[in-house]
Amino acid sequence: MKFSVFTASTPDWTPEEAVSHLSAQGWDGIEWRITDQAEAAEAGFWAGNKATVPLTGLEDNLQRVATITRDAGLEFSGLGGYARCDNHADVDRMLAATAALGAGQVRVTTLPLGTAEWGGEKPSGIAYPVLFEAARRDFEWVAERAAHHGVKALVELHHRTITASASSARRLVEGLDPKHVGVIHDLGNLLIEGQEDYLPAFELLGEYLAHIHVKNAVWTRQDATDESGAAVFRNEWAPLQSGQGSVLEYFKALAAHGYDGWVTVEDFSTELPLAERTAGNLDYLRRTAALAGLTAGAGAR
Repeated sequence: MKFSVFTASTPDWTPEEAVSHLSAQGWDGIEWRITDQAEAAEAGFWAGNKATVPLTGLEDNLQRVATITRDAGLEFSGLGGYARCDNHADVDRMLAATAALGAGQVRVTTLPLGTAEWGGEKPSGIAYPVLFEAARRDFEWVAERAAHHGVKALVELHHRTITASASSARRLVEGLDPKHVGVIHDLGNLLIEGQEDYLPAFELLGEYLAHIHVKNAVWTRQDATDESGAAVFRNEWAPLQSGQGSVLEYFKALAAHGYDGWVTVEDFSTELPLAERTAGNLDYLRRTAALAGLTAGAGAR
């Protein structure tokens, strides 16, 4: 098992600063956030993120990304892409970039639920079966293009999308070549929607379990109530050690399943300064992996 950081969670650092800090702290790899983002007066996770590689002009930046990553002694755990499965042109660009960098795998996003606001757009109102069938057709194409490029496209378990759970993701990729299509299991996202017992979920995904994302979250009760007078709760990101998800139990399940791939951290809590947060997370993950019987530093697949 190897540990990396997704640069969505390192907004204060430029790419050069990110690889320098993470390498010095002892991380094994990095997962670059690649997307066109909104500008912002201050660096943030989703806008003004300094460690984000723009999708516009991506091909011209690949040599820079490759050089600074490898010169820092870091590996690619994959690429954090945002190209949606129905945007074939951008998906193919991301697959090609993954191959060019030797990054192995890249996230291809699925469709948001018809009831979900997404990317500043209002809910589409499209029924789930219609969305799912369209995405399945798209991923059949994605699998073919991933095979062409010799890489793997990853479906992330993410709340408010058609693949919030392991069960829904398995259904989406069923029958596609697991050499070229896989699933990202995400501890934190599943606390918001889609939670299934860890080990059975890993077993369900089987050979499609390709990558792990770790962050944590909590549900907090709000002062207001709804129209019926019932309590209202809201999910918030939390540090790895204080969220509602047990990283130890999660790692024990990974050990029982025999997972030996990458674990990528995307910690969106802000209680600690960034450098202290990333360094502390690596120390915690290594200690917790040892307690769970996982071998840190083993070859990632």
